[in-house]
Amino acid sequence: MPMPTSLSRRGLLALTAGAGAAITVGAAGWSRRAGASTGRVLAGAGPLPRPFHIPLPVPPVARPVRSEHGTDFYEVEQREGKAEILPGRKTTVWGYDGVFPGPTFAARSGRRTVVQVRNSLTVPTVTHLHGGVTPPESDGYPTDLLLPARCAPGRTHDDRAGAHPGRTAVGYRAYEYPLPQPAATLWYHDHRMDSSAPQVWRGLAGFFLVSDQEEDRLPLPGGSRDVPLMLCDRSFAEDGSFRYPAHHEHDAFPDGVLGDVQLVNGAPWPVMEVSATRYRFRLLNASNARRYGLRLAAGDGKPGRFVQIGSDGGLLAAPRSLDAVDMAPGERFDVVVDFSAFPVGSKVTLRNSVAEGGMRDVMRFHVVRKEKDDSRVPPRLSASFEKLSPGPAGSVPVRRFDFRRTHGSDERQLWTINGRPFSTAEVLASPRLGSVERWRFSSDFHHPVHAHLAQFQVIARGGKPPRATDGGWKDTVDVRPYEVVDVLVRFAGYKGRYMLHCHNLEHEDMAMMANFDVT
Repeated sequence: MPMPTSLSRRGLLALTAGAGAAITVGAAGWSRRAGASTGRVLAGAGPLPRPFHIPLPVPPVARPVRSEHGTDFYEVEQREGKAEILPGRKTTVWGYDGVFPGPTFAARSGRRTVVQVRNSLTVPTVTHLHGGVTPPESDGYPTDLLLPARCAPGRTHDDRAGAHPGRTAVGYRAYEYPLPQPAATLWYHDHRMDSSAPQVWRGLAGFFLVSDQEEDRLPLPGGSRDVPLMLCDRSFAEDGSFRYPAHHEHDAFPDGVLGDVQLVNGAPWPVMEVSATRYRFRLLNASNARRYGLRLAAGDGKPGRFVQIGSDGGLLAAPRSLDAVDMAPGERFDVVVDFSAFPVGSKVTLRNSVAEGGMRDVMRFHVVRKEKDDSRVPPRLSASFEKLSPGPAGSVPVRRFDFRRTHGSDERQLWTINGRPFSTAEVLASPRLGSVERWRFSSDFHHPVHAHLAQFQVIARGGKPPRATDGGWKDTVDVRPYEVVDVLVRFAGYKGRYMLHCHNLEHEDMAMMANFDVT
């Protein structure tokens, strides 16, 4: 794939420990129109596990190695590990601390968190705190590479004067997160240029939960009834290893890769025993390309309901009752489900209405007992929530970002923003720190648009009001085929270089990214 910078993607990867060749994009396989779900299924091999027989696992919670002067210090190692994802078979994962999902970080708003990441894998990595209001040097820019420890641990240098702007470290890197933001469900994942999709697929992702005093005061479900749920799909080879398209197969999967095994917290179609009480679920769509239309249904056909209390950026001003939750890759929804609406003994299934076949099932809840419940969802959640207003015409800058397929100079088709593939040297916007701008996203396909650093509020879809699930502060929004989505973006936190990109990871790896500089 030709690059508009002086160093090609293939050349960059060759320079960074021989980590593989660039993904090329051919014309074959490109969809004319997108249906309810994006991508193409990569069929696995071997028998599939029976749904609803494996207990839901909960990722381990990371513990700081020390805390001093208002800072919590963590150490985590990216390494291979073995996991029994499919019963009776072992899968090699690339995981933070060798587990998938990685450990959950529990942090406090305004309290500095430093995470030292050691790379014991054989490939370069980049860690991005998705949803974090983070200084640029710790944001996880895709060329800020962490090279494997086997090279020469500890050396760092800044290549921004060279052909590929990036801060390169060898062996380990300390990511600093001041967290000047409210309570929210964030997550962290690999963000290496051209390789996010296969490296996240192999396991490099986990939860990062931020709490604050405002959330502490709310009588929401907590403890064992506050459960993170990472939803993703994967395909497996007959021996249990992850299957992902080989380089010669890439042209057949340009729309995105879909797996044929549904995972929740790394377990296939799990089951969770619950009491007849309220539960808080922190829903995360960590799939490469799969979208979810989540519904709850009991065995007798009785539907369940979600009460949304939070979005990507934190608590809503007030709860919203929803029949369904539509999630694009990268989005998070905090919801409360009241299982007292179902008799003890009920089996309530979480389903994906936009999937096909066995992928329509996600997981099951089994209501096994009654229990005292002091929790509730108050009518007011965040008293500090500020609703942005577009104001009169011309009062805020308006920028347009068009996400679509474009013919390259060699007649190959590329995923582009404003007709251009990603270049480390090009900047599409330079908003001022503290300002608010109106950004208009348009699309020819399903593109979940994600902005680093900045949080935004959706104000219109196709000139009409936003969907019920568009509420609150967000950092990722699903832009559907031939749709225009308007958002008001606030640039708070830090000056520096950040990114806007499609969070369909295959699209991202195929150059659907752009820079913006906060000045």
